[in-house]
Amino acid sequence: MDHLSTLIPYDVLKALHIIAFTAWMAGMFYLPRLFVYHAEAPRGSTQSETLKVMERRLLRFILNPAMIATWVLGGLMVWQNMGLLQAGWFHAKLTLLVLMQITHAMYARARRHFAQDRNTRSHRFYRVINEIPTVLLVGIVFLVVLKPF
Repeated sequence: MDHLSTLIPYDVLKALHIIAFTAWMAGMFYLPRLFVYHAEAPRGSTQSETLKVMERRLLRFILNPAMIATWVLGGLMVWQNMGLLQAGWFHAKLTLLVLMQITHAMYARARRHFAQDRNTRSHRFYRVINEIPTVLLVGIVFLVVLKPF
């Protein structure tokens, strides 16, 4: 543990973790917005095919790497500060992060359905699930900043 902390100071890990989480959230806000447009586009249209490319690239090159970096950097922070595991707010934050991970997986599944022209959901459905990351983000930020328990 001491070797890691001299190699990568805790505050540097925290800054990188926040950057990775911000990138993950940006993708989590944007991908379902693309799904809204995609659900409205006729199958096989130029718009539909363009959205397929955009969705795949967003997931592959931004969302997935940012999500992985968020978890890895967060894990390294815990490794350097095991006291976090004793904090109730941290357990609540992890619960919300698991829900964010489930939402991410749900979005990845929806992207596969769109890629195979198998989407059965309406644009209204995607407008609603677009709000899930926002609610989770609010909870996560309040827990980290206020540490209420």
